[in-house]
Amino acid sequence: MTHVLLVGNEVALLEGLAQSLAALGHEPAVATSLAEAHDLAITEPPLVLVVSRSLASSAGADLLGIPLAAGGARLLYRSGAVPLAPLLPALQRSVLADLTLPLERHRLAALVQSLGERARVTGRSLRHTPPPDTRVG
Repeated sequence: MTHVLLVGNEVALLEGLAQSLAALGHEPAVATSLAEAHDLAITEPPLVLVVSRSLASSAGADLLGIPLAAGGARLLYRSGAVPLAPLLPALQRSVLADLTLPLERHRLAALVQSLGERARVTGRSLRHTPPPDTRVG
């Protein structure tokens, strides 16, 4: 199960993506601002952070302050009608992919699956430890 944090103002789009990712067995969460995303990421760092490109452009380096799980990645998205917003060079280098959603939702799902698998294979995924055996023997 891959923890994915979707951040942006397009609530209907993000909720639809969250439902699609949940149906694939991932654990999505939605935030409407970077401050909310930062608060959510403090308690449970996401493996995949998907942020609106326009929000990332206006936030600049604040996006880099959102913690990720070990081996995590940042992805940006925009709708097809929106022109590309400029990004800081440091932010450009930290982004794995720039997607046009909802057109590339299958690519998003494949990237999330790949990142989750990579984390599992390299031992960076969260391990769910069963509770201790409390039987008296």
